Amino acid sequence: MTTTMAPGQPRLVQRYQLETGLGHLTPAERVVRGKAARAEVPLADHAVFDPPPGRPDPIALLEEQAATRVPELVAVRYGRMMVSPFTYFRGAALPMASDLASTPVSGLAVQACGDAHLCNFGVFGSPERRLVFDINDFDETLPGPWEWDVKRLAASLEVAARDNGFPGKKRRAVVTAAVRRYREAMRDFAGMTNLEVWYAYIDIAQLRQQVAGQLKARQRKRVDQDLAKARTRDSMQGLGKLTHPADGRPRIISDPPLIVPLGELVADEKDRKSVAARITDLTTRYRRTLETDRRYLLDQFEFADAAHKVVGVGSVGTRCWIVLLLGKESSDPLFLQLKEAEESVLSRFVGAGRHANQGQRVVAGQRLMQAHSDIFLGWQRNDDDVDRQAHDYYVRQLRDWKLSMDTGAMVPHGMRAYAEMCGWTLARAHARSGDRIAIAAYLGSSDTFDQAITEFAAAYADQNEKDYGALLTAESAGRIMARSDL
Repeated sequence: MTTTMAPGQPRLVQRYQLETGLGHLTPAERVVRGKAARAEVPLADHAVFDPPPGRPDPIALLEEQAATRVPELVAVRYGRMMVSPFTYFRGAALPMASDLASTPVSGLAVQACGDAHLCNFGVFGSPERRLVFDINDFDETLPGPWEWDVKRLAASLEVAARDNGFPGKKRRAVVTAAVRRYREAMRDFAGMTNLEVWYAYIDIAQLRQQVAGQLKARQRKRVDQDLAKARTRDSMQGLGKLTHPADGRPRIISDPPLIVPLGELVADEKDRKSVAARITDLTTRYRRTLETDRRYLLDQFEFADAAHKVVGVGSVGTRCWIVLLLGKESSDPLFLQLKEAEESVLSRFVGAGRHANQGQRVVAGQRLMQAHSDIFLGWQRNDDDVDRQAHDYYVRQLRDWKLSMDTGAMVPHGMRAYAEMCGWTLARAHARSGDRIAIAAYLGSSDTFDQAITEFAAAYADQNEKDYGALLTAESAGRIMARSDL
């Protein structure tokens, strides 16, 4: 399935669909399938990153995305991407997807994350109130090549390690550890039953016990403090941090351009009430996408306030609301995040997904890849948004014991341990939807794939630095406008 193209020739769209008939194949037949793919696309081929002539301009791709985003926030997005090569990488999911489309793939499909960089993994609370580690961003999810997720994760580790000043040997060790863990985990999952794979996840409390002996007392204390802090990051904390009292009711604070309450977005009181009614209607209709017990729970809350909120790096400029709902009293809050879902960056290279609503695409992919998903995860289309246009949204809790790792503060051995967790988690997510037996057979038992992807990551990090420089040049030349929100 290696693709070669003449200069200027448009990329061919290789459509991917998840396979539901794997149960009709014996494990031996699935092994043969994986080995046949390896014979056609050798593992060593994945080491190569050789952009074809006529490679699309990465800045032009970013400008394409900007065309559908909130105009006054596009400069904030560029400003965040300009901080470092790593922040550029985080926002450049589309340029990398374009690059990956010209790399070799085995043809074995999975539900791909589409943006599996190391900051899109983290800790959050399961419905059973346990802290778990998993992928936590699915804006770009679609069925596609599993290799693309592995390569984006590996490249992100190389770029982040460079940002942290790690020497080459230690960077390579970090990246190789992640890929090796992915390969070994996939081989483990290949030997499990379907239910065993489905129930597998990383429980942070159990992991803490397992690694306690490897940590110094100071490190154990820091880990325990971070986990304790994660358990406080909920709607109650959001109430204290994001609101202030007004007329006896909590109202969302103003911190433009990051947080702009509804009252500031729409000055006229009549129009403001109309927008509030549309947001209330959106949350009411979204409840249909929830399980019946979650609908009952949601119905016990009433709309109190809403605001536009800037999130992430790559997502800056998409429409994102935070909505404050109150239960029986002001001390019973629920913060929901309504985040716009656009077409996946993968869609132009793997074909559109089967969901007409992009919010549903995100939710379906998240539920398939995550071991535990937010109890309020759902979707809806707003046919009459503030800009009088239709936009798709997915909905989740704003804060649910979330803890993002400070990758910029990681030392080499810490990033290596984190990389291994990411590699295992990505393999688990892929094993739930793809032919894990065939993928494991394709990967084999040697470290050939590990070394190949490590070489790819270094080569792509070099390209990323050039593209980051191109972004800086575009800003200095006046082609784009950037704004810092620090």
